[in-house]
Amino acid sequence: MGSKFKLAKRALETEMPVMVQIQELIRGAKDAVSLAQGVVYWQPPKQALDRVKELVWEPSISRYGADEGIPELREALIKKMRLENKLHKSSVMVTAGANQAFVNLVLTLCDAGDSVVMFAPYYFNAYMSFQMTGITNILVGPGDPKTLYPDADWLERTLLETKPAPKLVTVVNPGNPTGTYIPEPLLKRISDLCRDAGSWLVVDNTYEYFMYDGLKHTCLEANHIVNIFSFSKAYGMMGWRVGYIAYPSEVDGFAAQLLKVQDNIPICASIISQHLALYSLEMGPEWVTERVKDLVKNREIVLEALSPLGEDAVRGGEGAIYLWAKLPEKYVDDFKVVHWLAHRHGVVVIPGTSCGCPGNLRISFGGLIESDCKDAAERLKRGFEELVRDGMVV
Repeated sequence: MGSKFKLAKRALETEMPVMVQIQELIRGAKDAVSLAQGVVYWQPPKQALDRVKELVWEPSISRYGADEGIPELREALIKKMRLENKLHKSSVMVTAGANQAFVNLVLTLCDAGDSVVMFAPYYFNAYMSFQMTGITNILVGPGDPKTLYPDADWLERTLLETKPAPKLVTVVNPGNPTGTYIPEPLLKRISDLCRDAGSWLVVDNTYEYFMYDGLKHTCLEANHIVNIFSFSKAYGMMGWRVGYIAYPSEVDGFAAQLLKVQDNIPICASIISQHLALYSLEMGPEWVTERVKDLVKNREIVLEALSPLGEDAVRGGEGAIYLWAKLPEKYVDDFKVVHWLAHRHGVVVIPGTSCGCPGNLRISFGGLIESDCKDAAERLKRGFEELVRDGMVV
């Protein structure tokens, strides 16, 4: 076509989705098993699926619904947020998954040229959302080397020194890619710093039910805080694409501007998916937490597989479905290690480079039943034993 027909610089300068690269790798590696994608092994509740079957021929299922979500689901979500999350002054918008919720918020709250703040290791899709919407001044803060908690002292300095102040700060709690849970006092400090600086705080609570070792998830609410939630992991609804935004009701104009974005992306989340979300929600949080309990064994299995890397190499895992592992110092090119593990040992993980931290790996323990997780972990352990002992033998 020649140079007359150019692609958008904004898109060209956005990172390639790491999961697209990983899916290609899985297809090209013979009989490889995945500890890569952030999924769970269970399906939505059977009772909810059975009820949805009955709706297929209902005419309203094939029509557009309210942009902000069907009324029954929004009403149920407001009740859930009040009871479980202690969010009493938040309105709700249903989206096609938590990723779309985040893009909605970036488009609603940020302008090209604004600065924003994330913490490494960061969630790669959030980073891409900033890039593709023209936010090029992405300030990436450090995590504590031992806990991986966001460095609030760094945030305080950055918010004071950056002029104008960053428009938005975002965290995932518990974390993707690390599984680290930000304790409530630290999250409160981050919130207070954002409030004082005039910065929005966006908290992704996708893994709210995925807490281990007696830890409890909490949310914060204020006029500068927006919370994101998802049905994908909790109710095994990855392919049904339903998430939601809890935004401050008292901020004038927020709902109207959010609706502009929503109407130009999905118009509304899939109607049948919203009904499945409603019926799943009616099963109660216990339905989810009973399944999350089973993941504790998977976490132990994968932790053992990571033992060849050394006692201090593994972090995170107190929440979500991830462990974060540091490779031996000489393996900064973690993409090479990921490809080697896939082709030589038949197991696939995520390179830390995609999360802003070269020389690390994200390992997901949520997507396989225990027996399959054991098989994947055995492959992973053999791979790391060989890596440490002999290097990347071909």
